[in-house]
Amino acid sequence: MAYIEWASTAPNRRVSDRRPPGLRGSAVPCAVPGGTRHRTPAGARRGAFRPGRLVFLLVLSAGAAGFSQGLVSPADEAALRRLLPQADHFELHERGTRHFRAFGEPRAGAAPRLIGLAFFTTDLTPRIYAYKGRITSLVAMDPAGRLIGVQVVHHYEPFGYFSIDLPGFPRQFAGRSILDPLEVGRDVDAVSRATITMEAATRAIRQGARRLARDFLAEQHADR
Repeated sequence: MAYIEWASTAPNRRVSDRRPPGLRGSAVPCAVPGGTRHRTPAGARRGAFRPGRLVFLLVLSAGAAGFSQGLVSPADEAALRRLLPQADHFELHERGTRHFRAFGEPRAGAAPRLIGLAFFTTDLTPRIYAYKGRITSLVAMDPAGRLIGVQVVHHYEPFGYFSIDLPGFPRQFAGRSILDPLEVGRDVDAVSRATITMEAATRAIRQGARRLARDFLAEQHADR
């Protein structure tokens, strides 16, 4: 039975980096094995290859993949609305750079208006590690490349409670351009005894935002 869970969209994630259950739900509900049993016809070997079964699984898999495109899990939408409360709806884009797009309420006769882009740092910068592992932050910015907000979602850092967990850390990014330095000690406050944690979290935000902006602009240029 084919199913898709959130971890399958980011092959670079380690099992130890999975976030708590409920943080990001499955794009497609998992199918639970069970139901009516089918008897094996007399003379047929159990486990024998059946072309009909293969076709059924391929059709089911293709249908699940198409169904998952553009869906946003309830947990992800709740997190996105904390940063983009004015959005009318969100879309998940998984081709190329995995990210979310926020749209405002469409005007009469007009197409939905794009008001923001958002991403999880572990999707765009999976190789940036802090003291104990990767730091997962949700970052939102407008289409012009100005950061709207940051929310630290999950981490394993022993010193996070007096550095990146404090509300003062994400507040420093709101309103900043992705062209700003965004470096600890320059335009991001440093915290003693948490240097590795601060630098990793900041670097993931900076590099992820610039990568998404670059890919988004390239996509817009290709569509013209």
